[in-house]
Amino acid sequence: MSLLDPRPDAPRTGRFRWYRKHPLAIDAVLAGAAFACILFGAVADPHGPHGPRFAAHEPSAITVVLAALACAALVLRRRLPRTVLAATGSLTIIELVARSSDPRAPVAASAVIALYSLASRTDRPTTWRVGALTVVGLTAAAMLYGPRPWYAQENIGIFAWTGMAAAAGDAVRSRRAFVSAIRERAERAERTREEEARRRVAEERMRIARELHDVVAHHIALVNVQAGVASHVMDNRPDQAKEALAHVREASRSALEELRATVGLLRQSDDPKAPTEPAPGLGVLDQLVDGFVRAGIPVDLDIPREPRPLPASVDLTAYRVVQEALTNVHKHAGEGARATVRISHSDTALTVTVLDDGAGRAGIPRQKGGDRPPVEPGGPGEPEDSGGGHGLIGMRERVFALRGTVVTGPRAAGGFQVRVTLPLQTVRTGETS
Repeated sequence: MSLLDPRPDAPRTGRFRWYRKHPLAIDAVLAGAAFACILFGAVADPHGPHGPRFAAHEPSAITVVLAALACAALVLRRRLPRTVLAATGSLTIIELVARSSDPRAPVAASAVIALYSLASRTDRPTTWRVGALTVVGLTAAAMLYGPRPWYAQENIGIFAWTGMAAAAGDAVRSRRAFVSAIRERAERAERTREEEARRRVAEERMRIARELHDVVAHHIALVNVQAGVASHVMDNRPDQAKEALAHVREASRSALEELRATVGLLRQSDDPKAPTEPAPGLGVLDQLVDGFVRAGIPVDLDIPREPRPLPASVDLTAYRVVQEALTNVHKHAGEGARATVRISHSDTALTVTVLDDGAGRAGIPRQKGGDRPPVEPGGPGEPEDSGGGHGLIGMRERVFALRGTVVTGPRAAGGFQVRVTLPLQTVRTGETS
């Protein structure tokens, strides 16, 4: 790259950093160098009888004044490129006309530098228009008032140098735009990667939070009711108290195992202590139901005799839906309430329904929103705060992540219902893509 304009993408070290901080000083140095070159060209004779000869001519006062004015204007070539080009072009034409019969100084060099500066800082149409006007004007003045014949080397030289200056400036401008576009795309891609990473982290945190809630809410509810039973019958029926404490121990052990497995998701991939057990699914639904039966919640389980293989995400979500729904039955309908779990599926969807008759001895009211008519979350009829604690919220988030639907609300015959529909075809397509 030329000394006139170092590349904008050059390393900002050493002279490039100093260059960016002091552009006016660089332009002043450039103007001084151009003035020295013009004076050197004014006193040199490239066509002497014995070859080029220095100090063959003595520069006149008008040559020095015109050269000084033209080079002084170059100091402002960045701030006022069009004005500087007009000034240097006019001074060049004056020098060509005033010194038509004497050896001329190459004041046109200042116009060449100004034209390059303009072309490198403006758009292409402007470069073509202004460049063509400058080339034609200076070349015409040289051919009309310069040495004969009109196609002499000095006259053609002005045409060539001004044309090359416009082309070089346009090329520098194009390269700057290209580098700037590449840098902008790289920065945009970096921002996109960072946003995607943050989004994935947030989704993972939400998923782990749902897992922790499901595990803790289910098992702690069982521990609570069994501990209450043990405390109530400890004095009169110690055998039944021991049985209740055994259920407490089993439920707490299961909770610790699931908590260990869930927290293990936060381990590093190369940690040998990371869990390798599969996530729970409908295949172990009978164990889940058995835990609630022992806690005093009779559960009728209606599942297909020949279960079909399900995608892992659908299997886990269906299990967690049943777990959360039965936990809510225990918390809000109370001991003695009867629950029904129905699992049905078609070629395109899996439907999970959990019902209770509301006949238990519950001292805790139904969760917020339980006495509202059933609506599909996300639908046009759902209020902004459509109910549920963190359990129902987590259930909805799980189902919506698989593009399913959730319907919750009281039953006409009494009790409460939870019905979830999970699409199968969309999940399979997403998992295999």
